[in-house]
Amino acid sequence: LGVLAGRGYGKTRVGAEWITRAVFEDESGFDSCVIAPTYQDVKFTCFEGESGILACSPDSERPIWEPSKRRLTWPSGAIATTYSAEEPDQLRGPQHDAAWCDELAAWRYPDAWDQLQMGLRLGSDPRVCVTTTPRPTPLIKMLVADPMCHVTRGSTFENQGNLAPQFINTIRRKYEGTRLGRQELYGEVVDDVEGALWSRDLIEASRVTETP
Repeated sequence: LGVLAGRGYGKTRVGAEWITRAVFEDESGFDSCVIAPTYQDVKFTCFEGESGILACSPDSERPIWEPSKRRLTWPSGAIATTYSAEEPDQLRGPQHDAAWCDELAAWRYPDAWDQLQMGLRLGSDPRVCVTTTPRPTPLIKMLVADPMCHVTRGSTFENQGNLAPQFINTIRRKYEGTRLGRQELYGEVVDDVEGALWSRDLIEASRVTETP
């Protein structure tokens, strides 16, 4: 599942609800992971944030958060371990049956995604939920083109009833109709600038790994 949406759409809430529902529906051991650009992003947004997992869990099924172990544990025994996309090698070895990847377009190292895929080998239906404001990175474009990935799109304005009116007025006035607005507010994968002399595909094809 890929949720490509604008700022303030509610992507964190989607990911938190997705993980929580998967835990409640699973009848056996459930070993999931949550990955964000940094550990701080996981802790303060995905876990402890006002739309994070702890806030979305009913009191009777609220998981125990152990920051020192980077782990949530539900009463059923299901767990969710945190990882930072800045440390791809931490994903070598661990195995999971589900993963929530937050702000994938902002991950510094695409290798973190590759290492995650190699560890999604538990259960009968390993799956991933990606929540991100998109950028035209190779990884995002690959996911959008993947027939196995269900893509949901949304804009900032779909959730404006829960956002400050001043914020809505400011971003609409400043970014409506701009390329940045299409990406950050409407969740579009905006690739090349119209009329550009150099396309992103041309730049990617011309990259070298060593200085001549």
